[in-house]
Amino acid sequence: MNKTKETFVFGFALFAGFFGAGNLILPPLLGFNSGADWWLVALGFITSATIIPLLAIFAHARLQGTMFDFGKKVSPLFSLIFCFCMYAITIALPCPRTAAVTHEMAIAPFFDTSALLTSIVYFVLAFIFVMNRNKALSILGKYLTPIIVLIVLAIIVVGVFSAETTMSPSSFELPIISGLLEGYQTYDAMAGMIMGGVVLVSINNSKNKLSFIEKRKMVAKSGLIAMTGLFVIYAGLIAIGAFYNGQFDSGISRTNLLSGLATKTLGNVGSTFLSVLVALACFTTAVAIIVSIADFFKTYFKESQKAYLITTIICCLVGILVGQMQVKYIIDVALPALMFIYPLCIVLILLNVIPEKLASKLVFRGVVLTTFIFSIPDFLGFIINSTHLEYVKSVMPLASQNLGWILPALITFLVLNIKTFTTKATSN
Repeated sequence: MNKTKETFVFGFALFAGFFGAGNLILPPLLGFNSGADWWLVALGFITSATIIPLLAIFAHARLQGTMFDFGKKVSPLFSLIFCFCMYAITIALPCPRTAAVTHEMAIAPFFDTSALLTSIVYFVLAFIFVMNRNKALSILGKYLTPIIVLIVLAIIVVGVFSAETTMSPSSFELPIISGLLEGYQTYDAMAGMIMGGVVLVSINNSKNKLSFIEKRKMVAKSGLIAMTGLFVIYAGLIAIGAFYNGQFDSGISRTNLLSGLATKTLGNVGSTFLSVLVALACFTTAVAIIVSIADFFKTYFKESQKAYLITTIICCLVGILVGQMQVKYIIDVALPALMFIYPLCIVLILLNVIPEKLASKLVFRGVVLTTFIFSIPDFLGFIINSTHLEYVKSVMPLASQNLGWILPALITFLVLNIKTFTTKATSN
C-alpha cells in the first residue's frame, strides 16, 4: 500500500473514531437557536470541536507517544492524575450519553418502555461484547460510519437547497462564545488526545517502516483528513438547524430536532433509518470506549485480567445509572466537569504544538497552574449559587463568558518566556 493511500486509510479510521453518533444531536439545536447568526456559532463550535482536536493530532505527531506525554513536562504525577480524570469523565458522561441518545431516537418513538430498561439492556449487551472482545462490532462499525455519513450529507444537501429563507432571530448574545462552549460537549479535544495515540499504534503496526519525520507527516495529514470531514458535517448541521428554525417548536429537544430534520428532508423512512443507524453506532462507540478504558487499567495493573473485568463492570454500572437520564440532563450535568477539564486539555494541546523553545518545563507548569486556578470560577458557577461569584467574575476578564482562564494563561505564558530568554541572554 502506497503512502498516500495509507494516509487516507488512517485518516478515515481516525474520522470514524471521532465520529461519535451522539455528537450529531449537538449542532442542529445550536443552529436552531442561532438563526441568522449560525455562521458565527459555527465558527466558535468548529474552533473547539475541530481545530483544537486537529492540533491535538499534530501534537501527537510530534510526541509520538501516549496521552501521558501531554502533561509529562508538568510532572509525571500530574499527568497520571490528569489521565485518570479524563477517563473518569469519559466513563461518567459521553459513554452513558450514547444509551440516552439511543433511547430517545430509536426506542421511545416506537416502544412504550422506560429509559431504565433501555439502559439496562444496552449496558448488559455492552458488557457481553466487551468481555468477549467481539470483532463483529468493529466490522459493523466499518459499514455503519460511511452509511450514516452519507445519510447526514443527504440531509444537509437537501436541507440547504430546500429550506425556507426566513429564520427566527438568534437567542445568543455572544454567538461565537456560545458555539465555542457547546463544542466542549463533543469531547473531541479529549478524543484527540486519546485517538492520536491509536493512529500511531496502527502506523507502527503497519508493514511500512517509516522514519520519525515520515510518521509525523502521516499522522498530521491523517488528522487533517479526519477533521475536514467533521468540519463539513458540523457546519452543515448547524446551517440546516438555522434554516429550519421557524418550522419547529422553540422548546424542541436535540434528538427530536435531528429526527425532525431527517423527516423534513428524507421523509419518514429516512428518519427511521437514521434513528436505527445512530443507535447502532452509539452502541459501537460505547463498547469502544469501555474496551479502551478497561485496556488502560489492565495495562496499568500489569496485564491484570481482574482489573479489566472490574473496570468493565464499573463502566457498565455507571452507564446504567446515568444512561437512564434524559440527554438534556446529561449534557447539563456535564458542564462543571467540562469547564474543569477542557481548559487544561486546550493549554496542554497548544503547549505541545508550539516550538519547544517556547514551551519549557517552567512555562508548562506556570501556564497549567494558572489555567487551573482561573478556571475554578467557571466550573464552580455550575455547582454553587452564581451570586457568590459575582465579584470574582466582574473583575476577571472573560469570566462572565466562562473563559476567565484565557487572559491569565496568555500573560503567564508571555511573562515566563520573557524571563527564560532574559535569563539565557544574561548568562551568555
